[in-house]
Amino acid sequence: MADGGKTVVKQTAAKKAPAAKKVASKAVASKPPKTESRTALVRRARRINRELADVYPYAHPELDFDNPFQLVVATVLSAQTTDLRVNQTTPALFAKYPTPEDLAAANPEEVEEILRPCGFFRAKTKSVMGLSKALVENYGGEVPGRLEELVKLPGVGRKTAFVVLGNAFGRPGITVDTHFQRLVRRWQWTEQTDPDKIEAEIAALFPKSDWTDLSHHVIWHGRRICHARKPACGACPIAPLCPAYGEGETDPEKAKKLLKYEKGGFPGQRLRPPQAYLDAGGKPAPPLGAG
Repeated sequence: MADGGKTVVKQTAAKKAPAAKKVASKAVASKPPKTESRTALVRRARRINRELADVYPYAHPELDFDNPFQLVVATVLSAQTTDLRVNQTTPALFAKYPTPEDLAAANPEEVEEILRPCGFFRAKTKSVMGLSKALVENYGGEVPGRLEELVKLPGVGRKTAFVVLGNAFGRPGITVDTHFQRLVRRWQWTEQTDPDKIEAEIAALFPKSDWTDLSHHVIWHGRRICHARKPACGACPIAPLCPAYGEGETDPEKAKKLLKYEKGGFPGQRLRPPQAYLDAGGKPAPPLGAG
């Protein structure tokens, strides 16, 4: 969610996130059948999204940014690292190079030194300087608001493009990151493994207006509760709708200890989170080197 005036983001009314619904530690009786009709799948998928919207009413992009340029750079930097590490790194980057013109003309070695904590800093320096140069030369220093133009920028693929379109321009898109891929397959919304095919199949289950918020809900759930190695099934509010219930810890007390970020009482990934997140009990992340 943007903190500046140029970005277009839906403002969510601040409210307390409801407590996670009680989940039985034994098998869930209402688990979806192995053979599910298309109509039943659509209904279940949309119900899961509604349930997650109640659990995460304050869900937002977990990268700090004030404008489309900052968001596209931050998203490129987030590859193979955490949003938290990017958020701890970009303040120094944008303080020194606030515009595409500044970053395009920067000394690569100085940029590399700033980006070192993000990992793969040489490749990422090349990408963000390259996309800055492309913005200056081809788009007058402005980030384009069209998918076809965004994916032409160095380091920008469909996933990054949809993050920017959905959160900086208010144009719906589905962000198929590793969390999204894992959960939609775990929920049996799709059997596809190719991100583009996953995107197409999931898009067909929901109205276009839901795509951006759906992405936030799924990704947030994957980071906080439905983890890759040990899902917190016993603390999951959508367990009755999940075909994979039981793959993780089903004991409610043990599952509660697996919760991450605000669900576990810990800081989130943004240094500057939206007010709605803070009002819901979320804690901002510390700056780089703090604590």
